[in-house]
Amino acid sequence: MAGYDDRDGKIWLDGKLVEWRDANVHILSHALHYASSVFEGERAYNGKIFKSVEHSERLQASGKLLDMEIPYTVEEIEAAKQAVLDANGLTDAYIRVVAWRGAGEDMGVASSRNPVRMAVAAWTWGAYYGDAKMQGAKLDIAKWKRPSPETIPTQAKAAGLYMICTMSKHAAEAKGCSDALFLDYRGYVSEATGANIFFVKDGEVHTPIPDAILNGITRQTIIGMLRDKGITVHERRIQLEELEGFEQCWLTGTAAEVTPVGQIGDYTFTVGDITRDIAAEYEALVRA
Repeated sequence: MAGYDDRDGKIWLDGKLVEWRDANVHILSHALHYASSVFEGERAYNGKIFKSVEHSERLQASGKLLDMEIPYTVEEIEAAKQAVLDANGLTDAYIRVVAWRGAGEDMGVASSRNPVRMAVAAWTWGAYYGDAKMQGAKLDIAKWKRPSPETIPTQAKAAGLYMICTMSKHAAEAKGCSDALFLDYRGYVSEATGANIFFVKDGEVHTPIPDAILNGITRQTIIGMLRDKGITVHERRIQLEELEGFEQCWLTGTAAEVTPVGQIGDYTFTVGDITRDIAAEYEALVRA
């Protein structure tokens, strides 16, 4: 497949559809130098973007957390996403919406005089973890930790928060793993590089409190589904050594959807009934 800069199709950029290869930014864009960028990853199923409005609202909220007002309303963002799907003839697709501080009068850390720009692209994208979606992913344990919310806006889906994710996933892949598990700044289990995490023990589900990580839209959806099924969900702080007592594990995210986990470091898990059931029910929900 061609690189992401060399494809046919249309990308929505600053209010209009442009040719894919022409959707470029200047080398002195503030975001490239100072990570002043927020984004959303979304999936369309059968022509409909799952939780689309919630994603658009979170994009705006992320921008505000970075002191970067996005110059488009939720309705305009929604229209841009639909225009991209229509222009590219896509019904099942991954959609990436990104807003960033562009090139302008400022090139230091401050950038209040620079325009905030936005783009929307979409492409076909299969299972994020490949065969792991069926067999169970293998995770490394990252050497980096998720930062304190006192040091960075952890509730923003912001580019800068993913720097250690890239580094940790590279290290994990070098070990033959699909991804890496982060601990947070206190040493508690937090999340994978781009997905939230769930565990099962004695028929009940345990997941980290999202007080230092992004409270994923898919995470919230899965918690609601589990509780509707009468399954107890504990949102709590989880110690790493507790993984020895958990029986099942899975990851959630727009890209990851619901992906079983078979191993984290030296800890192993089975792909059990709760994992299989919630994965199947989520698949049915997004295609309903």
